[in-house]
Amino acid sequence: MSSNEDDKGFETRSSCPLCHGDLIIHWQEDDIPYFGAIMYITTRCDCGFRFADTMILTQKDPVHCEMSIDTLEDLNARVIRSTSGTIRVPELGIEVEPGSVSDSYVTNIEGVLIRIRDVVETATKWCKNEPEKHATGNSILSRIDEVLEGSGGISVVLEDPLGNSVIIADKASCKTLSSEEAAELKTGMIVFDVDSSSLEVDTSEDGQSYESV
Repeated sequence: MSSNEDDKGFETRSSCPLCHGDLIIHWQEDDIPYFGAIMYITTRCDCGFRFADTMILTQKDPVHCEMSIDTLEDLNARVIRSTSGTIRVPELGIEVEPGSVSDSYVTNIEGVLIRIRDVVETATKWCKNEPEKHATGNSILSRIDEVLEGSGGISVVLEDPLGNSVIIADKASCKTLSSEEAAELKTGMIVFDVDSSSLEVDTSEDGQSYESV
């Protein structure tokens, strides 16, 4: 493994998990309010594999954040979502779980809803020959548009077993999850469990977990 340091940034080389070709991983340290020291991690392979994350360099407890969205102003609440964060909009039946190619991002509630809308719109087009699903998709799209216009009436929940995600707003409420609650959440990454001495690879996209001692 080689590195090239440059102003708190460096690169390492690894093997792509898909094509086994040469993979360059970029690491860049930064300091932002609330979190303190963080590390941006980005990598992309010519075969299509990509990965990005924002790693918090301090220990965090598993977190549950929730905020009701009632006005246009609420749409401006800051959202920091790590690759291990799960987003839910209970009123719409929406749940966005982390997968092996999840991206981390810093945005606001409006940005989160726009991301969700894009996915729902694509899924709705795919099921145009299934009237019931197509109608449900269009209903969700209409409701999201209403919220984006200021109608409110929904809540956004953000949970992270690694504590690297948060909703930052006066209205947002955050609490620490119990170890049992955190264990129910997916991480979308490789996690070493020191209690069981096993390596669990969370591949949320296909809904399976693979374990090896």
